[in-house]
Amino acid sequence: MKIPTSKYDKAFLLNKALKNIKEFLPRIISNSFSGSSPPEIFIGQHGYPQVFTGILAPLGHLEDAQKLSSPEDWFKNNLDIQQILQLRSSLIYSRFKTQIKPQTNKLLEVLQETSMAKKPTDIEFFLKKPPKPKINLDNFVNPLANPASLQKAKLQENPSVDTIVEKVVSDTDLKAVDAISKLYKSSKTSSEIIKLLSSGLLGIKIQRKLVPTKWSITAVDDTISKQLLSQIKNYSWINEYLLFHHEYSGNHYEIILLPKEWGFEVIEAESRNSYPTQNNILIFSDYEDFYGRKDYASNVTGAYYSNKIAICEYLSKIKKQASVLVLREVKPEYFAPLGVGILRETTRFAFTKSPEKFLTLKEALNKAQTRLTIDINKLIESSKLLKSLHQTKLTMF
Repeated sequence: MKIPTSKYDKAFLLNKALKNIKEFLPRIISNSFSGSSPPEIFIGQHGYPQVFTGILAPLGHLEDAQKLSSPEDWFKNNLDIQQILQLRSSLIYSRFKTQIKPQTNKLLEVLQETSMAKKPTDIEFFLKKPPKPKINLDNFVNPLANPASLQKAKLQENPSVDTIVEKVVSDTDLKAVDAISKLYKSSKTSSEIIKLLSSGLLGIKIQRKLVPTKWSITAVDDTISKQLLSQIKNYSWINEYLLFHHEYSGNHYEIILLPKEWGFEVIEAESRNSYPTQNNILIFSDYEDFYGRKDYASNVTGAYYSNKIAICEYLSKIKKQASVLVLREVKPEYFAPLGVGILRETTRFAFTKSPEKFLTLKEALNKAQTRLTIDINKLIESSKLLKSLHQTKLTMF
């Protein structure tokens, strides 16, 4: 018997959303257009070291074009999935193929100047053919729409660039990790730093190259986290169990800080289909102890590092050390992936709230369970972080 569609049917919701965004797809019949880049670039990874590289822009001039590309803005304005897909579907991804260490050329120059800009920049694009009206969704990066082969691009104005960006880009003796640190300490957003790293503008001159956007996201989050941790590991432990939580677009987080030396684990749960039950849950997890990881967090992938930077920011702020257990329940309402940027912001926002405080881990887990639909024991039964507490059996409920 066919189960009727409902608000829990992810496929139904996604198909409905994709139909609704058709009216937002740009309609151009010529091979040229002018638009304000948010500013945003995207560097692919398929075919590495020869990759697709390009600039995203809507049709026409928009003073607030940055709202089209910034997860920080989407979260701040509490946009829902439909609204974000509509914004992303209005962009054209004008791209060209190049080596990651290309010879200087006009297309690359325009891309790099765009990535440095602090506000939307008007660009004239000349395409080989009109863009394909479609949108690609990814768990890692922002939705990417309407690819088109780029023949020529011309800046219609001089981009406005912040002084700190000019300094780190022009300093060709500055290591990339130090450049990332300087930009972060100057309050540049994660999205801004990622663009500069991706476009090959950071690091020692002979080592500079284009970096696929997916890799840049993790590199920036991981680099900043490690720098913060170098101080955090010297702080005293917290003296009680702290619980933080927040939810955005069906991504529900329960984050428990334990009075212990640094350790970090992310456990994610998602149903196999649109009708969640306790028996069709997929669990993904990655963990590190006090000494960190030597390999990539291949189960949770980019979200691991985006969660980690938010947590390190909080511990750095309160000047305390803790072990951290992150529980993420991906609810059916999250029917279309929007990249890890919104997960970073969701985690950051959780730490703007006052924590719930407990004397025992059991009390913290019990409280977290009241906001989860999944049995919390399914999430934590294989937790490496909790096993490190020598609690080999967690019969909490």
